[in-house]
Amino acid sequence: MPQILVKLIEHLQADDLGMQELAALVSKDAGMTSKILAVSNSSAYHRNNRSLGLEQSLVTLGTDMIKTLVISESVFQTFNNFPHSSSTDLRGFWKSSLIAAFIARELARKMEYPQQEEAYLAGLLHNVGRLALLATAPKEYAFNFTARDDEDLCAVEQRTLQITHSEAGAWLIERWNLDSFLADSVLYHHEPSSRLVQAHPLIRIVRMAHLLSTHDIDEDEVQETMGLCGLDGDDVIRMLGAAERQVDKSAAHLGIDLAGADDIPTPPAYAPPPPQDPVQQRLSEEVRNLVLVSEVGQTFARQQGESGLLESMTRSARILFDFDSTVILLENPTGHALVGMPTGEQQRIAEFSIPLAKGSAVADAALERRLAFVRRDQQSLGLAEEQLFRMLGTDSLVCLPLVAGSRCLGVMIGGVASWQVPACQKRERFMQSFGAQAASALETALAERGHARRQIAHVAEEYREASRRVVHEVNNPLSIIKNYLSVLDDKLAKREPVVGEMSILNEEIDRVGQLINGLADLKPTAGARATDAAKVINDVLRLFRATEFVPAGVDIAVDMEGSPAEIEGDADILKQILVNLVKNAVEALDGSGRIDIANRGHVNRDRKLYLELMIRDSGPGMSPEVLANLFSPVRSTKEGAHHGLGLSIVHGLVRKLNGLISCRSGSTGTTFEILLPARSGASQAAALPAQVTDSV
Repeated sequence: MPQILVKLIEHLQADDLGMQELAALVSKDAGMTSKILAVSNSSAYHRNNRSLGLEQSLVTLGTDMIKTLVISESVFQTFNNFPHSSSTDLRGFWKSSLIAAFIARELARKMEYPQQEEAYLAGLLHNVGRLALLATAPKEYAFNFTARDDEDLCAVEQRTLQITHSEAGAWLIERWNLDSFLADSVLYHHEPSSRLVQAHPLIRIVRMAHLLSTHDIDEDEVQETMGLCGLDGDDVIRMLGAAERQVDKSAAHLGIDLAGADDIPTPPAYAPPPPQDPVQQRLSEEVRNLVLVSEVGQTFARQQGESGLLESMTRSARILFDFDSTVILLENPTGHALVGMPTGEQQRIAEFSIPLAKGSAVADAALERRLAFVRRDQQSLGLAEEQLFRMLGTDSLVCLPLVAGSRCLGVMIGGVASWQVPACQKRERFMQSFGAQAASALETALAERGHARRQIAHVAEEYREASRRVVHEVNNPLSIIKNYLSVLDDKLAKREPVVGEMSILNEEIDRVGQLINGLADLKPTAGARATDAAKVINDVLRLFRATEFVPAGVDIAVDMEGSPAEIEGDADILKQILVNLVKNAVEALDGSGRIDIANRGHVNRDRKLYLELMIRDSGPGMSPEVLANLFSPVRSTKEGAHHGLGLSIVHGLVRKLNGLISCRSGSTGTTFEILLPARSGASQAAALPAQVTDSV
C-alpha cells in the first residue's frame, strides 16, 4: 500500500486540516496530483479559462471529494498493477467495490463511527482478496473471479486454493501494519450476522456494505444485518440510491469506465476437476508454500516484542491453515512443562500447563518434534487434551511443534473441524516450515529475556540451597519420630501407657510441617515472643533420652538453676539450634563421654543484655582447619547428601534470633557458647554489674 495513502487518511481526519500541508503531501505523488488537477479543472467544477494550481484545486473540490479521490485513486493505482488485471474485465469488480465503499461511509455516519474514511477504505478493499487470488492463480481462479460472491464461492476457493478471498484480503492488509480493525472487517465480511452481534462496528459496517453491493441481494440476510447497524428499510433504499449516483460521479472523475458493468454475468462458483498430473500439482504447491513461508518469516521479523510476535503467529496460522482458534504453549524455564501464552483471542490459557513427562499427545508432539492430529472422539484422551477441546471449541486439534535447530520451544495448537483434518495432513510439510519460521523468530525474541532468565536462575539456586537446608533440618525430627515409634512399639507390646510418647510425636510432626512450610513462607516473621530456655532444653533432652539415640556410655548433665532463663525469641527456632548441637555432640563422643548444658546467666554485650547458654562435650575436639570454617556450609566426613550443613544452619538460626554464637575446641573437648537476647523488663532489672562481661 502506498505510504502516501496512510498519511493522507491521517491528515484528512485531523481537526486542523490545512490546504497548504495537504497540497504538499499530495504533490509527492505525481499520479495523484494529475488526477486532482484534472478533476478540478473539468467542466463539473471549473467555470473560467484560467487554470487552477494544486492548492486552489483542493479548495475547489472540497474535503469530501478530495478524500474520495485520494483513497480511490491510491487503491486503483496499487491493485490495477496486479498481474493479469489488464487482461480481465474489472468493471463489475470495481463498481461493486465503489458501491460498498460509499455505503460503508454512509453507515459510518449513521452509526456515528468516527473514522469514516477508514470505513470507506474498508468497503473499497473488502473484496481485494479476489484480485490477489487472480494474480496468484490466474488459471485456477479466472472463472471464479466473476462468480457470484457468496458462501459457495468461499467453499470452492477453500477446496481449490486452500484459501478464501476473505483470508487473502486480510493477509494483504495485515502486512501494511495499520493500527485498525480493517483486516478483520475484510476477513469476516462473509460471516453470518448472528456471529457479529458483539463485533467491532467496522466489521458490522463492512458486512452490511457487502450485502448491499452484491448483484443478487440476500433479503433475509439483509434484514438480519440491518438490526446490527440500526437501519430500517427506508435507510437501505436511500443508501442504495445515493451510492449509485455517487459511484457514477466518482467513476467519471477517476476515469473508470463502468458502462455495462451490470450486464456482466455472475454465475455460481465452480470447482474444476483436479489436474491430471499430480506431480505437477505437488510441485506447484511446494513452490507456493516456499513463497508463503518466506513471507511469513519476513512478517515475524517485523514484529516488536514477544507478545506482538505471538499475536502475529496466531493470526498467520488462522489465515494460512484455516484454524478456528489457536493457542501457543511454550516450554517453561525448567524444561519440565509446556505453559500457555496469552494472546488476544485466548487469555485464560496463561493458567494452563502440560507436564512433558506425563505422556499426553501434546507433550509427545513436543518431545518427538512431529506434527500430531488429535480428534475429540479418540480413545484415552488425557485431561489436558479435553481441556484444550473445551477451550478451543473444536472437534480436532493440530499440534504443531515449534522447532528451532535442535530445540523444541513449544507447540502451537490449532482448532479445526474434523472434516478439515485430511486437508491439514496434506499440508504437513508446509506447517512444519511455518513452525520452523515461527520458532526461529521466537528464539530471537526469547533471547531478549536473557537478563530475566539469569535472575530467575539465581532465585532458583537460592531456593535449591534453602531446600537443602530444610531437608537437613527435617532429618532431625524425623530421626526422633523414628526412634519414638520404636519405643512406642515396645510400650504397646507391654500394654504400658503411651500418652507422653504420642504427645512428643505430635510435636515433632508439627515441627516437620513448620519447617517445610517455612520454605515457601515469604511473609515477614512475626515479632519476637518470650521463651523459657530451660523448658526448651528439657524438651530436647526428653526427646533424646527417651530414645536409643543417646548411647548408654554418654552422660548428659544440665545446670539451669539459679538464673532467669527467659529469652526474646521463638521456641521452635531455639529447639532446632539445640537439637543440632546436642546431636553433633553425641556423634563426636563416639559412644562414651560427657555433655554439659548450662545457663551461665546474663551477659552485657555492646549495651545489649543476653542470656548465655553453653553446650560442651568431652570429645577429641576439632582441627584448626575445621574450626576456621565452622559455620560455613562445607562438606563433612559424615555420610549423606546434607551433612556439613548443620552448623551453618545453627549459625543462621542464631542470627535469626538476633543472637551470637562462638566455639572453642581443643584436645579436651568442644564448647559452644550462645548469646540470646534476654527478655526485656524484669530480667534486665535483675541483672547485676558483676555479670557484665566483654567476652563470649
